[in-house]
Amino acid sequence: MLGANDGIVSTASLIVGVAAAEVAQSAVLIAGIAGLVAGAMSMAAGEYVSVSSQSDTERADLARERTELRDNAELELDELTEIYVKRGVDQALARQVAQQLTMKDALAAHARDELGISAATAARPVQAALTSAASFSVGAAMPLLMVVLSPAGALAPIVSGASLVFLALLGAIGARAGGANVVRATARVMFWGALAMALTAGIGKLVSAVV
Repeated sequence: MLGANDGIVSTASLIVGVAAAEVAQSAVLIAGIAGLVAGAMSMAAGEYVSVSSQSDTERADLARERTELRDNAELELDELTEIYVKRGVDQALARQVAQQLTMKDALAAHARDELGISAATAARPVQAALTSAASFSVGAAMPLLMVVLSPAGALAPIVSGASLVFLALLGAIGARAGGANVVRATARVMFWGALAMALTAGIGKLVSAVV
């Protein structure tokens, strides 16, 4: 949802800014497509680097835990037992659970309950990068579609209005899914989207006047 919002705001702002400079509609479309590609690649690269760092940290934590299990097995068993006790499990039962999980897969037990790492939550850089790029592209495609459908003379207001509607819909969907206040979330995302488009439109007008 955040990636799609980013795609709408950044691409719509770019389109409105270029359109405000009174260039040809084809040039606005080219600028919008370039913005989509650049934004998607930026999102993908940023997410890949960030999640790769997280993945490196997880691997280092697992390597350290593997060494501790090899060198201090009894201490690690005590540590796992204490984790379960702190979660409300009786001491004797906690010890029994720790022993059984250690016998099955000690590293997996410590990774999950001590480090918070599991197969479901493990960092996946490529998957994260592709997801970010895709969500941004979907959002950016919405204002781009309006460029194709809009008459040249009304391009900026139509793209602006439609983009605000798209932002409102996504804001409402995200708020409802997260259990937040729909009106507040929708108003917030529309405000910042409108501000971004207004600023770029102003810059486009200024550049056009100077040139």
